[in-house]
Amino acid sequence: MIVVSDTTPLISLMKADSLPLLAPLFGEVLLPEAVYAELTSNPRFAEEAKQISSCAFLRVVTLNEPRAVDILRRANGLDLGESEAIVYADGVKADVLLMDEAKGRAVAKSMGLRIMGTIGVLLFAYEEKLLSVDRTRRALETLKLANRHISDDLFSYALSKLESQSF
Repeated sequence: MIVVSDTTPLISLMKADSLPLLAPLFGEVLLPEAVYAELTSNPRFAEEAKQISSCAFLRVVTLNEPRAVDILRRANGLDLGESEAIVYADGVKADVLLMDEAKGRAVAKSMGLRIMGTIGVLLFAYEEKLLSVDRTRRALETLKLANRHISDDLFSYALSKLESQSF
């Protein structure tokens, strides 16, 4: 399975102490260079950068299409990490693109890419029995309390999935 990630899902999974779930769910997760730079270059987040750089299941990849990235950025107002993630995912025909931001998701969907956000990763981990109901609920609540831009509707939907336990 080819999985490419943008920055925000990785940050959110770190906040929910759930980043290691990506390994059993997907094996390897590909990070375009701009995504990796966003995750590791801010000195205020040195501990998080260390966590990212030490993950054996995260692999930094280089894009060979800077023009495509530039066009996508200018046409849609996306940041560099989002643009590289979308262009790379499209180029390698990724099975999944991990992305949370609404604008980036809309662009990626319009290009036919399959998207999964942080909430989707947590629910998938629950479905695969990597997380208990309680652990999944705590992760969701942690994200909500950390102001990770989870709408009330999405939060309620995720909790209802857990309560129904019918995937």
